[in-house]
This record gives sequence, structure tokens and C-alpha cells, in this order.
Amino acid sequence: MKRRLLVALTLTAMAALSGCASLGHEPPAPMAEALKPSGVPLSSIAVVAFPIDAPGTGLRLNADQLMQPASTMKTITAVVALDKLGPNSRGHTELLAAGEIRDGRLDGPLVLKGNGDADLDWPALWLMLRELRERHGLRELAGGVIVDRALFLPSRPELGVADFDSQPEFPYNVIPDALQLNGNLLQFDLASDARGVTARPFPQFGGLTIDGSSMTLVDRPCKDWEDGWKPPRFEPLPGGAGRLSLQGEFPRGCQVTQALNVLDRQWLAAQALRQLWTSLGGTLSGEIREGTAPEGARVLAQHRDRPLAEMLRPVMKSSDNALARLIFKRLGASAAQPGEDSQVAAGRVVRAWFAEHQIDATGLVLDNGSGLTRLERITASQLAAVLLASQRGAHGPELLATLPVAGVDGTLVRRMKGTAAEGRARLKTGTLRDAVALAGYVPDAKGKTWIVVVLVNDDNAMKARPAVDALIDWVARQ
Repeated sequence: MKRRLLVALTLTAMAALSGCASLGHEPPAPMAEALKPSGVPLSSIAVVAFPIDAPGTGLRLNADQLMQPASTMKTITAVVALDKLGPNSRGHTELLAAGEIRDGRLDGPLVLKGNGDADLDWPALWLMLRELRERHGLRELAGGVIVDRALFLPSRPELGVADFDSQPEFPYNVIPDALQLNGNLLQFDLASDARGVTARPFPQFGGLTIDGSSMTLVDRPCKDWEDGWKPPRFEPLPGGAGRLSLQGEFPRGCQVTQALNVLDRQWLAAQALRQLWTSLGGTLSGEIREGTAPEGARVLAQHRDRPLAEMLRPVMKSSDNALARLIFKRLGASAAQPGEDSQVAAGRVVRAWFAEHQIDATGLVLDNGSGLTRLERITASQLAAVLLASQRGAHGPELLATLPVAGVDGTLVRRMKGTAAEGRARLKTGTLRDAVALAGYVPDAKGKTWIVVVLVNDDNAMKARPAVDALIDWVARQ
């Protein structure tokens, strides 16, 4: 009787896993069928899919082949940062006094020190400066201002770096530094009429002249205004002024509002400091320069950003590259040796985390932690192992809450509508010119959660997206 019961239980268990264990190294029929029109060969696709409670089963296709992960690399940054920095860790900005305040006058420099604060916008800086006026009675900054970006190395990481693509001025391409004032962006209202193109910045900082005379008006739909756009040229001028020259084409009769990274960030910080401080009734003499806070400088005001667990929502749901890169550098700064590059240090932390969780890091290539690079490489097996370790660890729920929900929000808001995965699967997306990817968690029909990783590297990768979504739907129907 016991023998018959044991055999029956064994057969039941095998039947429960048959939908995945029998797959081995072949894609399920719905995925294979959806892949046919794409022209993408199976050799360009890596897949790992298995139930969390049965990691030795499921599907493995080119699982140990190094692939370009695109933005699914943000999953690595998020998981390791949650573990090493903690879900409640926060970046901050400080205003410090390097001197004495006497009768409303600071006889040394004021220091604006960035510590990886992701939320330091114009209102936050204004409020910190107002605190100097009202709580400390400061009126005159007699020693100028030092802007301290030294938490990350290099402190000006954008200087001398080759552009990722032809649109370095757009928000997704911003290379963050430790200050990251307003995301290093300024909003512009662009408009064209019979006289040409005008651009109004908001807020309008003094000393900036914008020249749109080189732009060519064309007959193009306003929604496609970026097609003929070229990166503007910024030139600092004597006396703290600057000139921005617009380039390329712009549609006739078009109006657009766009945040752009087109001004030198130190020039922009200086303009903001002068104008905001003056608007508060203060005076500022001396230069505004980059440097480090002098020994003994004391904190007068501080601003903190959101806790890391909250900040990861736009990183994962909206695939915010600059924010992911900022968190990656914070991870590096937490463990960097004196003089060590912050990104290099972050890579060292990630590899140590892999070793701690007994994940083989062979072939792993790390760059900026966001996936917006042609350099990063990882296998589907490694990415799946990270997802498994996260769900078995202390911060699995925090990661899960950051992921886009199929057909509901984030970068998946328009995908997998009407499928079994809609409203249930939580997956990080990845898209580059020749790479498409998904990585995350998919509940099946019985409520059992699967880990699924799909990486496609091919010139026609975008055409394989229906096949990727078909695999997710197939898993959700098991």
C-alpha cells in the first residue's frame, strides 16, 4: 500500500512539472510560432524559465551565453543596492559654512555639497537657501560659493566622454554626478512661427542668450520634431553669461516643451545660486567655483531625497537611466578606496555580492549599471540566479513592488493586453537598437511564481518582441 502511494505521489509530482520539465532546451510552440516572421534565429535568443520552488526544471535555451541585457541590467543594480545600501538609504545635499557668521555676513565660502541626492530640484535648493536667511540670519556671502561634487570620482563624469548616441542632450542620456541639481536639466519651451524658432527656458536664469537663427523650418508633423533636431552648442561668455545656439530642423507652427541637458552644469549651478540667493534678499561676492569642502565646515541646511525603495520605482517601472546610474555610483561610493573610480568600485561591490550568493560571475561585464551601454554582458542564468536570490532574501518584496506590471503600468503598460499575464506578471524590460529583453516574475495558472529571463541580441531584435511576449503568456497559462 505504501509503495503504491509513493508511486502515485511521484507520478503526481512529475505531472505537475511536466509542462516545464519536458521542455528542456526547446522553446514552447507559441513562442516558436511567433518567432518565425522575425527572422531571428534561436542562436540569438537566451531563455531561462522555471518555478521558484523548482529551479532545476523548466526551460533553458542558450542559458549560459553572454548577452547584452539592455535595461534588464537595472535589476542587478536594484537588487544589490537594496541589499548593500538598504531600502531606507537616502542621498542628501548640504549647505555648509566654511567661516564665521557675523552680523549676517559669512566671511568664508559657502559650500554646496552633493551627496547623490536624486531629488534636488530648483524648489529644494531655494528652500535650503531660505533656511540660511531665516534660521541663520545670513544675508551676505562674502567668500563666494564652493560647489562640491567630490563624493563620486570623477567629479565631472560627463566631461570628455563619447556620446552614447546622437541625442546626448535628452534626459535618458544624462550622466549623473554627486550634485545632480535638477537632474542637470533645464526645461525649454520651443516654438516656431514665420520669423523662425524661439526657445524660452524655465526657470529663466540671467545671462543666457538663445540663438535660433541657424535652425531650418521644415514641413514635418510637430510630433516628429526630434527627427531633424541636432544637439545645441553652448558657449560660456565673459562675466558669467552664456550663449546657446540651436541647430538642425524644426517643424513650422510647432510648440514643444522639453527638458534638455544642454548647458554646462557648473555654469547652470552658478546661475541658479546667484538668482535664487538674490531673490531672497541676499548678496553674493566672490566667485562660484568647483572644489571640496574645507576641513571643519559646518552644516547649516540639508535636503534628503526619497528612500531607496521608493526611488527604485521610476528606475524599474519607467527605466530611468540617469537615476539607475546615480544609484550605481552611490553603491560604489559606499565602498570606494581613496581615489578609486566610483563605477569601478560599484562593479567590485556587485561581484562580491555574486560571490556571497554563490552565483558564478564568469564573463559578467559591468559598466554604468543602467544597461544604456554597448559594453555590459550577462547570461540568462546569472540574471535568473539574481532574481531567485532576491526573492529568497530580505528585500524581495521591495524589488517586486518596483517592477512594471504587464498591461498595467510602466514600460509594460501597452504590452500583453488580453493575455494571461496581464495584471499579474512583473517584469523589467530592456530595449536597445539590437537588444530586447525581459526579466522578472510570472505567476502561472495555479498561482505558482516562475522566474523568467529572455534576452534577444540581433539586428532584428525588435521583431522578436511578439515571441518574447508569447513566452510570458505561455508561462502564465501553465
